[in-house]
Amino acid sequence: MSLGPPDIDVSITFASSESIDALEPLWLSLFDHHATVGPGPFIDRRQSWPARRRLYRQVLSDPDAFVVLAHRAEKLVGYALVALHEGPDDTWPTGDRMAEVETLVVAKSERGQRIGSLLLDSVDARLEELNISSLFIGVMAGNDDAMRFYGSRGLQPSIIKLMRLGPPPAQSAADPDVRPND
Repeated sequence: MSLGPPDIDVSITFASSESIDALEPLWLSLFDHHATVGPGPFIDRRQSWPARRRLYRQVLSDPDAFVVLAHRAEKLVGYALVALHEGPDDTWPTGDRMAEVETLVVAKSERGQRIGSLLLDSVDARLEELNISSLFIGVMAGNDDAMRFYGSRGLQPSIIKLMRLGPPPAQSAADPDVRPND
């Protein structure tokens, strides 16, 4: 099906796990983008796709999980992969099921052409069919364009996830500025 204004010649389709391997180039372009905007260090690029591919296979083993593809002519120019989780959440009023966009990526040459909006419109339509209204998506720290885009779609920051890659630093137990419940 073609979606969007007439000047956007993009077709949107839903795919199965058989389409996973076609996602590799776009995933790697997103990995490269994350390396330019996000905090490092990052794993070797060659390790990224096999790990992501395993995650996608696991997610798509759920019959309600889905992937939405955006094609311009015959070329894949974007996708969104969505996992479903049982609810309700322990903090927010989510309902019995929740959705999480594991990945939304648009080819660098296609950004700014409303393809991300078309993908999310399709995600929202499928979630409505499944009677799921709660949607989560992670955004790499420093990816301000993604934050603005998702904010324009009604998503708001909810959790900040911190990471430490390595052993903990030495910490004085007497340090009065460190309180675990801050």
